[in-house]
Amino acid sequence: MNIKALAAALLLVVSAVGPATAAATGATQNAKAYSETYVAFETKGDAIADYSVNGETVVDSVAVQSTSEAESSGGLAAGADLTAVTNFDAAGLSLESSATTSTHATVTAESGATIEANDNDRGIMVVSAGESSQYVSANLTSDAEAQQSGESRVVVQKADGETGTFIVVGDGDVTVNEQGNVSAELQQGSKLVYRQYGDERSDSEKKQEELIAEGTATAEVYYQQADSSSEDGTQRTANVVQYGEDTTVEVTEQSKNQVNMTVERAESQGKVVIVSVSDAAMENAENAQVYVDGKAAVQASSYSEVQSAANGGETSKFLVQSSSSAEASSDVVVGINHFSERQMSVQSGDGDGSSGSDGGDGGDGSSDDTATEGTGPGFGAIAAIAAFGAALFARTRL
Repeated sequence: MNIKALAAALLLVVSAVGPATAAATGATQNAKAYSETYVAFETKGDAIADYSVNGETVVDSVAVQSTSEAESSGGLAAGADLTAVTNFDAAGLSLESSATTSTHATVTAESGATIEANDNDRGIMVVSAGESSQYVSANLTSDAEAQQSGESRVVVQKADGETGTFIVVGDGDVTVNEQGNVSAELQQGSKLVYRQYGDERSDSEKKQEELIAEGTATAEVYYQQADSSSEDGTQRTANVVQYGEDTTVEVTEQSKNQVNMTVERAESQGKVVIVSVSDAAMENAENAQVYVDGKAAVQASSYSEVQSAANGGETSKFLVQSSSSAEASSDVVVGINHFSERQMSVQSGDGDGSSGSDGGDGGDGSSDDTATEGTGPGFGAIAAIAAFGAALFARTRL
């Protein structure tokens, strides 16, 4: 090969490699962001930034650090008043791509904490302390104000009515700090839960927060439309949020008439499971019926009846309440009277109760829309870039 031909070949390789390198760099940067149907945020080194739910941002940033590290680094005095905890050297964060799906994202902190974002209409975020106590700092947007609501809750509200609540589950404290933001200290194994509402919380939603804080409600399931642009509403997802480590919920079947779940606990004590059902995902959700192990649960008239059922009642009971969320939906609050493994089915008002412990169909027997935990938008583009890189490598070897 002469000099001119070699130069031309090298120029061709360099011009081809340049765009591929730029694309790969862009993909790496995009992997630090999460954006799905309801929730979007970015991880910027040591903080989650711009946490938006349904396009509205109340929480500007969230940072964590282990209590021991925050105090030993000199930023905080041991045993400091929590209201004075306004700043500390936060732990580095990493958005785990292997744990990221279309309905869930997990961010891990170097301090041992995890932050889980759930793509549902309330944009639930769960900060878990893990094996050591943690400080959590949540800075609010400039137009949001925070107010203490009991020992375990802080309510934040923007001028436009957008509202969020921070809830401690387990041993810990949450408060409004001296700068008007939110500070929390979580003991080992405890959690800080954030829920966001499009408007003022209803009395029903306040009661749900109480159940979560006291450990009675240990899980939530969001059965919702995956893509709001879908004309027939057949694209559905189920997002499970766990507040208690000893309760697991697995969605086994779903359709326009029902959503079936396996709820399991290591202990026999009853608990409450909240199921938020979108009108777009299930027909006649406001008249939903509940079946536990194939038997119809009793419809309750109050939250106290649901709590009594979960506290060793003779039968499981449920309550259906309208939700104040941005999209039309109903909250089905189920008090399961005992465990260990129970088969639960929430069916539309037209269901016939035929869905039993075998997980069979209820309602009209259809199961046309089994939802899966997808990889989310953007992953296809990354795969295309990888394929292009492989092809380019093969070409340069020729």
